[in-house]
Amino acid sequence: MPRIVRIINARGEPQWGHLLANGMVSLLDGSMDAGFTPNRQMKGNPRFLAPVQPPAIICIGLNYRAHAAESGAKEPQFPVVFFKNPAAVVGPDEPIQLPTHLASSQVDYEGELALVIGKRCKNVSQQDALQYVLGYTIANDVSARDWQKQWGGSQWCRAKSFDTFCPVGPAVVTNEMRQFDPMNLKICTLVNGQVMQESTSADMIFSIPKIIAFLSGSTTLLPGTLILTGTPAGVGMGRNPPRWLQVGDVVEIEIEALGRLRNPVIAEPP
Repeated sequence: MPRIVRIINARGEPQWGHLLANGMVSLLDGSMDAGFTPNRQMKGNPRFLAPVQPPAIICIGLNYRAHAAESGAKEPQFPVVFFKNPAAVVGPDEPIQLPTHLASSQVDYEGELALVIGKRCKNVSQQDALQYVLGYTIANDVSARDWQKQWGGSQWCRAKSFDTFCPVGPAVVTNEMRQFDPMNLKICTLVNGQVMQESTSADMIFSIPKIIAFLSGSTTLLPGTLILTGTPAGVGMGRNPPRWLQVGDVVEIEIEALGRLRNPVIAEPP
């Protein structure tokens, strides 16, 4: 099952690679658009970057039944769509920065299954939708709830687009082998080793084919587009008392077949 990653090579430059079972990386030439050709195996311990540089990040809100319930919201009739700034993307082990300039004291985690569009598409049917998926990865839809609920002008994008608010990785597990069902994957989020979210993608209200068909309706999705498919119950906002992220926390998200995404939490540098 090919696992596409981005790493810093020996020249200090970003390069694509294939994550091997032993943790080593086989370097690749090419791109997600044009395809890849093998180069050579990298020596030493690689530094991993986010495995995508998306032209757009499209997110689905309230897409897990239990999360909609804990949010006090009715299950939506159509997918709830919002966007994140592509500059919010960071990779494995890169820190989540709690905003201090536009300050927030209510920063929350949201472990999510994400997918990467592999081919330009528009008006895709549900039956054909998975043919346009390059692969799947793990994402954290970090959210400043005070900006989302109070100060965002009724829009979510401000609350979810601060720098570092979209950790992604460690790899894009490609769709070629079809050795797992993306609609039945275990998802677990831990903060400082404590399980906060534990569910499966089977709790989604809108399936991945439905999401792709809806988002591509009268709308072109570009190759590399990152789609976050929603978060399960257990977010910090839904707890009593709420559990907001603090400096020194470590957030880990595990998704079956995709691996583990780890990010420490720091304050935004001055």
